[in-house]
Amino acid sequence: MGVIVEFSLANFVAVYPQFATLSQPQVLQGALPVATLYCRNDGGGPVTTAETQTTLLNLMVAHICQLMYGANGQAPAGIVGRVSNAAEGSVSVQADFPVTPNNAWFMQTPFGAAYWQATAAYRTMRYMPGPRRVYNPWPNR
Repeated sequence: MGVIVEFSLANFVAVYPQFATLSQPQVLQGALPVATLYCRNDGGGPVTTAETQTTLLNLMVAHICQLMYGANGQAPAGIVGRVSNAAEGSVSVQADFPVTPNNAWFMQTPFGAAYWQATAAYRTMRYMPGPRRVYNPWPNR
């Protein structure tokens, strides 16, 4: 039903240059296996185009990289959402982003938030009708 795509580190870094400072093992042995736990890449998922699957996998790898290692060699940090309150003395910033128990983990990074929004169509119920059954106990009546 779904598709399998080959993860390309070169293409990933071209799209997300903030992770260019990460080593190959950090991405391929650290982040990618964790990302595939959340973004199924075994051909059994609901995504049917290679382009969409590649985009989703790259977003999830970026999300994991940001959480585990941070960007540009800096510690993991960042703000996601609309700035709802800001102060100048002793610098204070608050962000407002609708979070539910289902999406809270994804909303920690912009990549996770983008992944969550992009996968909304795949988180709906799909009706698959069963076989049609014809029951006629009296065929000659």
